[in-house]
Amino acid sequence: MRFDPADYGVEVEEILALDGRGTRLMPLARGQCSSREAWERLSCTTPERLFPKARDAKAAFSGLWLYFSCLEESHRVSQDTPSANGSFWHGIMHRQEPDPGNSAYWFRRVGRHPIFPELARAAAMLAEAVPGAGFRVRSDWDPFAFIDFCEMARRKPGSDAEKLALEIQRAEWQLLFHYCASPAPTGG
Repeated sequence: MRFDPADYGVEVEEILALDGRGTRLMPLARGQCSSREAWERLSCTTPERLFPKARDAKAAFSGLWLYFSCLEESHRVSQDTPSANGSFWHGIMHRQEPDPGNSAYWFRRVGRHPIFPELARAAAMLAEAVPGAGFRVRSDWDPFAFIDFCEMARRKPGSDAEKLALEIQRAEWQLLFHYCASPAPTGG
């Protein structure tokens, strides 16, 4: 997937530019909020203001907080977002905490998410490039297998497994953020 921060409006593009323009490799386990300025800007706005035409503005807002490793803020928003998208962000947040059991609980609530097929393809391509990392993608995305892989990878800093987990996590973030922040398709 091509990820372009400009697709989400000037203000979101400016916020993402504060750390990597949507390409940041978020830590597998509890990172520090990576940008004080992003925290300040996000604290002074609302999901509806940033994402006025989004499919799921609150979920996109939770994802934006998560991108900067502001886990508490992301958690607060995702916990108050009663949708599969909110549960997905909630599951990622707990995976990064790390709390794999709680993450699995939230992924069970997600069910089969619309981004899973594209995420499976992206993860398979990334895994092909690092065959020794020990992660194999079947035809469907398995968030529970990815939770287990992240748990293993975070215990091996600098390994191929950690590098692959970080890359897949970035693809997951980009796909889910794009899904939530983009306008819902109109019927026709």
